Amino acid sequence: QVQLVESGGGLVQPGGSLRLSCAASGIIFSHNHMGWYRQPPGKQRELVAVITNGESTNYADSVKGRFTISRDNAKNTVYLQMNSLKPEDTAVYYCNTVIRRSNWFPSSDSWGQGTQVTVSS
Repeated sequence: QVQLVESGGGLVQPGGSLRLSCAASGIIFSHNHMGWYRQPPGKQRELVAVITNGESTNYADSVKGRFTISRDNAKNTVYLQMNSLKPEDTAVYYCNTVIRRSNWFPSSDSWGQGTQVTVSS
Protein backbone atom coordinates (compact mmCIF):
# COMPACT_ATOMS: atom_id res chain seq x y z
CA GLN A 1 0.00 0.00 0.00
CA VAL A 2 1.28 3.43 -0.90
CA GLN A 3 2.45 5.68 1.91
CA LEU A 4 2.73 9.42 1.32
CA VAL A 5 4.39 12.05 3.49
CA GLU A 6 3.94 15.70 2.56
CA SER A 7 6.09 18.52 3.91
CA GLY A 8 7.16 22.08 3.22
CA GLY A 9 4.03 24.03 4.06
CA GLY A 10 3.91 27.13 6.21
CA LEU A 11 2.78 30.72 6.53
CA VAL A 12 3.78 33.02 3.68
CA GLN A 13 2.85 36.52 2.61
CA PRO A 14 0.96 37.16 -0.64
CA GLY A 15 3.40 37.10 -3.53
CA GLY A 16 5.72 34.73 -1.72
CA SER A 17 6.90 31.24 -2.59
CA LEU A 18 6.95 27.77 -1.06
CA ARG A 19 8.21 24.40 -2.21
CA LEU A 20 6.26 21.35 -1.13
CA SER A 21 7.64 17.83 -1.10
CA CYS A 22 5.90 14.47 -1.04
CA ALA A 23 7.86 11.31 -0.32
CA ALA A 24 6.22 8.10 -1.49
CA SER A 25 6.88 4.50 -0.48
CA GLY A 26 5.23 1.14 -1.05
CA ILE A 27 5.01 1.65 -4.82
CA ILE A 28 7.26 1.59 -7.84
CA PHE A 29 7.36 5.36 -7.88
CA SER A 30 8.76 5.81 -11.39
CA HIS A 31 5.84 3.85 -12.86
CA ASN A 32 3.18 6.08 -11.33
CA HIS A 33 1.56 9.31 -12.36
CA MET A 34 1.51 11.71 -9.40
CA GLY A 35 -0.80 14.53 -8.46
CA TRP A 36 -0.96 17.38 -5.97
CA TYR A 37 -4.35 18.15 -4.45
CA ARG A 38 -5.49 20.85 -2.07
CA GLN A 39 -8.43 21.28 0.26
CA PRO A 40 -9.28 24.87 1.21
CA PRO A 41 -11.13 25.45 4.48
CA GLY A 42 -14.74 24.32 4.19
CA LYS A 43 -14.34 23.17 0.59
CA GLN A 44 -13.79 19.93 -1.28
CA ARG A 45 -10.41 18.59 -2.23
CA GLU A 46 -9.32 19.65 -5.73
CA LEU A 47 -6.58 18.56 -8.08
CA VAL A 48 -4.07 21.30 -8.85
CA ALA A 49 -1.24 19.59 -10.74
CA VAL A 50 -0.29 16.27 -12.32
CA ILE A 51 3.01 14.88 -13.52
CA THR A 52 2.95 11.66 -15.52
CA ASN A 53 5.49 8.88 -15.37
CA GLY A 54 6.82 10.38 -18.60
CA GLU A 55 7.09 13.81 -16.89
CA SER A 56 4.29 15.47 -18.83
CA THR A 57 2.53 18.03 -16.66
CA ASN A 58 -0.98 19.36 -16.32
CA TYR A 59 -2.28 22.22 -14.14
CA ALA A 60 -5.56 23.59 -12.90
CA ASP A 61 -6.31 26.97 -14.47
CA SER A 62 -6.16 28.62 -11.05
CA VAL A 63 -2.46 27.79 -10.62
CA LYS A 64 -1.21 27.73 -14.21
CA GLY A 65 1.87 29.90 -14.64
CA ARG A 66 2.47 30.11 -10.87
CA PHE A 67 2.94 26.48 -9.75
CA THR A 68 5.39 23.92 -11.12
CA ILE A 69 5.21 20.20 -10.42
CA SER A 70 8.33 18.06 -10.73
CA ARG A 71 9.58 14.67 -9.62
CA ASP A 72 12.80 12.93 -8.62
CA ASN A 73 12.42 9.22 -9.23
CA ALA A 74 15.72 8.46 -7.49
CA LYS A 75 14.27 9.96 -4.29
CA ASN A 76 10.68 8.72 -4.78
CA THR A 77 9.61 12.32 -4.31
CA VAL A 78 7.29 14.72 -6.09
CA TYR A 79 7.55 18.48 -5.61
CA LEU A 80 5.29 21.48 -6.01
CA GLN A 81 7.00 24.84 -6.45
CA MET A 82 4.47 27.56 -5.68
CA ASN A 83 5.24 31.15 -6.67
CA SER A 84 3.20 34.35 -6.57
CA LEU A 85 1.05 32.88 -3.85
CA LYS A 86 -2.40 34.34 -3.21
CA PRO A 87 -4.66 34.16 -0.16
CA GLU A 88 -6.96 31.84 -2.12
CA ASP A 89 -4.13 29.30 -2.30
CA THR A 90 -4.59 28.73 1.44
CA ALA A 91 -5.35 25.04 1.91
CA VAL A 92 -4.05 21.72 3.12
CA TYR A 93 -2.01 20.24 0.28
CA TYR A 94 -1.85 16.50 -0.40
CA CYS A 95 -0.22 14.29 -2.99
CA ASN A 96 -1.40 10.97 -4.35
CA THR A 97 -0.93 8.59 -7.22
CA VAL A 98 -3.37 9.43 -10.01
CA ILE A 99 -4.92 7.64 -12.93
CA ARG A 100 -6.41 8.97 -16.14
CA ARG A 101 -9.99 8.09 -17.00
CA SER A 102 -12.22 10.78 -18.46
CA ASN A 103 -10.24 13.01 -16.14
CA TRP A 104 -7.57 12.52 -13.52
CA PHE A 105 -8.57 10.64 -10.36
CA PRO A 106 -6.68 9.49 -7.27
CA SER A 107 -5.75 5.84 -7.72
CA SER A 108 -5.20 5.21 -4.02
CA ASP A 109 -7.52 5.63 -1.04
CA SER A 110 -4.44 6.13 1.11
CA TRP A 111 -3.81 9.81 1.78
CA GLY A 112 -1.02 11.37 3.80
CA GLN A 113 -1.50 13.90 6.56
CA GLY A 114 -1.09 16.79 4.16
CA THR A 115 0.80 20.01 4.70
CA GLN A 116 -0.85 23.31 5.60
CA VAL A 117 -0.19 26.32 3.38
CA THR A 118 -1.45 29.66 4.67
CA VAL A 119 -1.09 32.79 2.55
CA SER A 120 -1.74 35.88 4.61
CA SER A 121 -0.27 39.26 5.39
